Amino acid sequence: MLNFIEGGVCAAQGFRAAGVHAGVKTHAEWKKDVALIVSDVDCAAAAVFTKNVVKAAPIHVDLGHLADGKARAIIANSGNANACAPQGEENAERMCAAAAKALGCKPEDVLVSSTGVIGQRINVEAIEAAVPALCAALERSAEASDAAGHAIMTTDTMKKEAAVETTVGGKTVRLGGVAKGSGMIHPNMGTMLCFLTTDCAISPEMIKAALLETARVSFNRISVDGDTSTNDTCCVLANGLAGNETITAEGPDYDAFLTALKALCTELAREMASDGEGARHLITCTVQGAKSEQSAETIAKSVVSSTLTKAAIFGADANWGRVLCAVGYSGEEFDPEKVSVHFASAAGDIQVCADGRGLDFDEDLAKKILTEHDVEINIAMGEGSGDCTCWGCDITYDYIKINGDYRT
Repeated sequence: MLNFIEGGVCAAQGFRAAGVHAGVKTHAEWKKDVALIVSDVDCAAAAVFTKNVVKAAPIHVDLGHLADGKARAIIANSGNANACAPQGEENAERMCAAAAKALGCKPEDVLVSSTGVIGQRINVEAIEAAVPALCAALERSAEASDAAGHAIMTTDTMKKEAAVETTVGGKTVRLGGVAKGSGMIHPNMGTMLCFLTTDCAISPEMIKAALLETARVSFNRISVDGDTSTNDTCCVLANGLAGNETITAEGPDYDAFLTALKALCTELAREMASDGEGARHLITCTVQGAKSEQSAETIAKSVVSSTLTKAAIFGADANWGRVLCAVGYSGEEFDPEKVSVHFASAAGDIQVCADGRGLDFDEDLAKKILTEHDVEINIAMGEGSGDCTCWGCDITYDYIKINGDYRT
């Protein structure tokens, strides 16, 4: 049985978290800007990172620290990406060293992440000075997870947090996470940070396999604006305190864990897409009847990434031609005369296209459907059994305002 529960990154046994204002965000003295997540014991650890060739300094540091598949803590900041910046890797290592000294562990057992403005030296001295207060604030509570979640936000308008509970090997296992991401979000991950914790006992090899598969069907199926960041990172720590027999190979226990991890990350991915910079609508595009799952994914990504489709949803305009156009330039081969399109939301469901041709439909009902926050675009291809769901958001005037003066 899989259930969503409260607690975020502190839902699993043996994890504490905190978030404080250190001074990285000099323009917002009241905003938390440094987070710390810590396990009581060493963890199996894994991470996935941006596919952008230009990678932020923390990613290079984390790749080294994860070589042994273990970690104990994560320190992260917002307000400065520490990407393409002077002394980038040196300062990322300093963040790890400061946390390790306060926690009594090795610097190599601390992972580090940053998000914010690119190209400027990070105020690592402010972070180092704040570490004692950060450690003093560590708690095992929903409020502590909330503080950590807020500390990694940049242009986000809301914290992204979730937790789930399931059974693995007869033991109750919990998984939790916090994430940030609002702009520069595109399949293959975007300017997102996501920190996951679990008390499941699982080997470093299997936790890495589970994370890679999960990212493929969650974070890599969202798009806000088509930009892939230098910093995107998703880390997972598994401390084994649930007491289940350690998962070392595929099987029923691994399947149960993987299902829970996918549910958790899909929820966090949806929250990121919903909170796209300036967005007013979450767009869920489901493609069914494609030649394969991969084909369905390519088509769904094309639709949620289409600027014209995003603009149509923003205007509550049932311009299904823009959807069909995005399907057509996806690169997938299909018979256009087999395609049908529906728009749906809490206000209803309306078919606007059948067999590749437009239908007479109630424009007033269509507008009412597209005025809802959560909007679905459902596409039937008539080609096979492949299906996939991807998530995106509309594009608004506010997106330009936010990014026109993001640095200044």
